[in-house]
Amino acid sequence: MESIDVSAREVTPAHSEFVADERVWLADDIGPDDWAVRLDDNALEEIREMIGQLAAAPLPMLLLTPELFNIPQLRDVYARAKNILDQGCGFCVVDGLPMDDYAIDDMVSCFWVLGQMIGRTVAQKWDGTMVYDVSDTKQSYHTQGVRGSYTNVELVFHTDNAFGLSVPDYVGLLCRYPAVEGGLSRFCNLYSLHNRLLEQHPEALRRLYQPMLFDRQAEHAPGAPETSRAPFFRWANGKLSARANTSLVRKGYEVAGVPMDAELVSALDRLDEVSTSKDLWIEAPIKRGQMQYLNNHELGHYRSTFKDHDDPSKKRHLYRTWHRQVGRRTYDE
Repeated sequence: MESIDVSAREVTPAHSEFVADERVWLADDIGPDDWAVRLDDNALEEIREMIGQLAAAPLPMLLLTPELFNIPQLRDVYARAKNILDQGCGFCVVDGLPMDDYAIDDMVSCFWVLGQMIGRTVAQKWDGTMVYDVSDTKQSYHTQGVRGSYTNVELVFHTDNAFGLSVPDYVGLLCRYPAVEGGLSRFCNLYSLHNRLLEQHPEALRRLYQPMLFDRQAEHAPGAPETSRAPFFRWANGKLSARANTSLVRKGYEVAGVPMDAELVSALDRLDEVSTSKDLWIEAPIKRGQMQYLNNHELGHYRSTFKDHDDPSKKRHLYRTWHRQVGRRTYDE
């Protein structure tokens, strides 16, 4: 079966030296002070003024930009958040959006505007969806084309859109409601994971730098190939980037109807084993009114299985944005 090949621009020699600088962290190295940013009273007043301005002069959400508003305090908050993503631990939680004080559409509009100070928003689906609803639709993850974000299954450490032709630089989430049980978020520094693989399983790491198939989850034009071909890890210009999702690699070979080579089978198994090491990741559950952002090249994230509220109006529901600076704003760049 034909696949979309993006490996030509991404295959690089395996990085064979340990990374030992400020980009590398283990669980004991960081704490909430490293990732949390709180909206203070001045920032919340700017939120109130934004919503008042939207009520007085409505515009469709997708036309809203930060330049339409006088928000110096919020710009400062997001400058700190962006610095954490690029120079710090790689993920940030902006806390305190007043979800109980305003209509949910107003809160999503604020999230849309503020996220643009992290980076340019881009489409998350082939149909051009810009703000993506993350909730359990009761579909089976084993059904072709059903993303894990539409289910309550455990999602192993991954980067968003690992299978896509263009990977977002940053991912944003706004929490409307968390799960009643589970749905915990974990974050893993991919430089630390890379170091661990280099130390314990160098042969597996070498294979992860070579192309492999990914299931595209039906996010493509009608009749287009159902799989893509790319390496898991890439090292370029002194930086690591990853298309991390062992589940979608395994599904990619199932969809294509071809067997995985033995080296890849072993490499994925070793990667899954290493990523369960508790010293490699931290847990930061997302709460109502929090906006969570992550560096999608250098950080892997995980979600545990969860149970929803009995009241459907309070089920786990997050709003997601993707941010990418290069190419067009369409899904495939």
